Amino acid sequence: MRLDAIKAAEAKLLLTTYERYPILFVRGEGVHLIDENGGRYLDLLSGIGVNALGYGHPAIEMAIDEQSRKLIHISNLFFHEGQAELALRLTEASGMDRAFFCNSGTEAIEAALKLARAHAGMRRSEGKVLGTKVLALEHSFHGRTMGSVAATHKEKYREPFAPVMPDVEFVRFNDVSDLKAKFSSDSCAVLLEAVQGEGGIRPVSREFIQAARQLTQSTGALLIADEIQSGLGRTGKWFAYQHYDVQPDVTTLAKPIAGGLPLGAMLCTEDAAQAIHPGMHGTTFGGGPLACAVAMAVFDAMEKEHVLDHVNEIGNYFRQKLDQLKQKHSAITEVRGLGLMLAAELDSAELAKTALAEMMKRRILINRTSETVLRFLPPYILGKQHVDEAIAALDAIFTEHSPATAGEHAQTEGGTHIG
Repeated sequence: MRLDAIKAAEAKLLLTTYERYPILFVRGEGVHLIDENGGRYLDLLSGIGVNALGYGHPAIEMAIDEQSRKLIHISNLFFHEGQAELALRLTEASGMDRAFFCNSGTEAIEAALKLARAHAGMRRSEGKVLGTKVLALEHSFHGRTMGSVAATHKEKYREPFAPVMPDVEFVRFNDVSDLKAKFSSDSCAVLLEAVQGEGGIRPVSREFIQAARQLTQSTGALLIADEIQSGLGRTGKWFAYQHYDVQPDVTTLAKPIAGGLPLGAMLCTEDAAQAIHPGMHGTTFGGGPLACAVAMAVFDAMEKEHVLDHVNEIGNYFRQKLDQLKQKHSAITEVRGLGLMLAAELDSAELAKTALAEMMKRRILINRTSETVLRFLPPYILGKQHVDEAIAALDAIFTEHSPATAGEHAQTEGGTHIG
């Protein structure tokens, strides 16, 4: 089926939830996607952070082949070999005690929100004062289900479905005073992304996340770290909160965990886990044998291939090249991020749209978020030659479409760092 036929069929049959780009991809190799005509595209988006080991990784292919021949799905009413093994790896990497498996990031957030409410109820039954309010941050994005979208900041995500889950209040990003003013014994949780993804690759400040940890510990509320986009190596550590020397009570993950198969997880402390008992929550497909087997293969490959070291090395190189590009082109107002979770913010939404389109013409895939931010979430196996290719393309695009030089904003050199 060719692209035109697929577009026509989708226009007639599918619910319109995405504005797709007019490209039909048929396979992938390493850090490249190949279209129906054999055109090769450098993928710096990796399925929005999902295909962390690129395309056609032998460990993933072998795990799918071997496990699919044995067992793909059974009900969570029964045991299988994968869940406890994967839970052990995840809890060891995260510093947590227990895991709940689901199918997606938004489901992991939903589980975390339910856990926070249940935990507060358990504490109230013990005579402690904890309310039901959840504090989330400006620019946050946590998902599209009714609980997760309620904690997502932009009104465009929430307003069409109002009223969403009540008792969510938003705190100004990195504003410790605002956090302290809004936090009280009415709060059952503070929910944050250590590095905001959809919000524009914004790392939370060390002062803010440490204040959130201290406040939640003072009342027994839960600190929830959303690591759906930033977790499992994306920032150069297993979890982004590990850059801050802060241990949350709950964390959520999904995107890269199973090499492209649907899998999410909520990890939590033993104390938080006591609020959930059989019958309170569940999932039909979450943590199935196939997804768990592939997730274990991803873990093994990352350790065997020293992927975290590579993410730090190539991420620093990518960041350096973006910083150099910023000094040359005043259209770039800031470079942000950690590891291979990077962004260049531009001074114009129109220029960001143009840059995205021009990169696609050059067969390099990135995306735009928060209107003015170019977001880079490449596979962890990215090489320096791929970075150089992308930087050269961006340089040419900014030279053609925004020829101003760095002298106009030299005083803003540098970017956002953990402080």
